[in-house]
Amino acid sequence: MESRRVLFVSQEIMPYLGETKLSKISRDLPQGIQERGKEIRTFMPRYGSINERRNQLHEVIRLSGMNLIIDDTDHPLIIKVASIQSARMQVYFIDNDDYFHRKYTVADATGNEYEDNDERAIFFARGVIETVRKLRWNPDIVHCHGWLASLVPLYLRKLYSDDPVFSKVKSVYSVYNNGFKKPLKPSLSDKLAADGIDASALKAIRGSADFFSLTTLAAEHSDGIIFGCEKIDEQVRKHIKAMGKPLLEYQGEENYIDAYNDFYDKLLLEQAK
Repeated sequence: MESRRVLFVSQEIMPYLGETKLSKISRDLPQGIQERGKEIRTFMPRYGSINERRNQLHEVIRLSGMNLIIDDTDHPLIIKVASIQSARMQVYFIDNDDYFHRKYTVADATGNEYEDNDERAIFFARGVIETVRKLRWNPDIVHCHGWLASLVPLYLRKLYSDDPVFSKVKSVYSVYNNGFKKPLKPSLSDKLAADGIDASALKAIRGSADFFSLTTLAAEHSDGIIFGCEKIDEQVRKHIKAMGKPLLEYQGEENYIDAYNDFYDKLLLEQAK
């Protein structure tokens, strides 16, 4: 039997960004899953704070060059790649001058969150999906980490469910306590609708695209949810539990990789029934 494939889509990964719960799991989990016999691919944004020379990023010409239209504007998609040698693991970077060349990740030096974080999330989600299609690499599981990756399950379910690369995929969303203070622009739902996503799928963010509603949207369109840290916003926790979806509670830092691997296998077993 062919080995299963897991695609990791993460807001931040060590060592390219500093250590947080999210960046550490996004670094260690893909390696651990690969060591347990699954094939992996890993994606994150190429923020301006990432030193390309030090981290030996280089552009993948055959994957770059596509334009993604967001709100009637063309945005070139540039794909870069680097290796974490000790893990025998490659990381793909989604890059674009308009969205990802500023020095900070989701907020400026004073903590003000970027006005275009809604479009950055759209570009990141679509950039990953289109690149994986170009790679012709069919994942069995897509595991998304952090709210900047929250639109991936929505796109997979609503726009790519008939695509041969993604037709059998199961999506998993990890929830962290990495909320944002300022809601994303209310026009987010219009921009998603312009991509062809049905308005009925966007009820969660109609009115306000805050952290709670964005997490709700991601959870609604995922096949499984994982609580990635011990402290989760109580409103978010209760709402997700009430959905009744396959849920993996916070696992601590010791044996979580085995628990995650088992969680993937159970989702895939359900699919095979």
